[in-house]
Amino acid sequence: MKDKDQLYCSFCGKTKELTKRLIAGPSGIYICDECIDVCREVLKEDEEKAKAKHQIKLLKPFEIKERLDDYIIG
Repeated sequence: MKDKDQLYCSFCGKTKELTKRLIAGPSGIYICDECIDVCREVLKEDEEKAKAKHQIKLLKPFEIKERLDDYIIG
């Protein structure tokens, strides 16, 4: 059980002694360096997924013609 005066990560529950660094947030909330690394990885993955989702595939002229032929003729 954690002592009320002992600082700990609000995300993983590790005490200050078990972390390299504990960063204070608002209203007595703290986050450790390991949880920050996990958050950074999650944000990086989300950014990569968003980039992949919004990539535009440019068609070559002959591909455009084929699609138009399918639409207009087919």
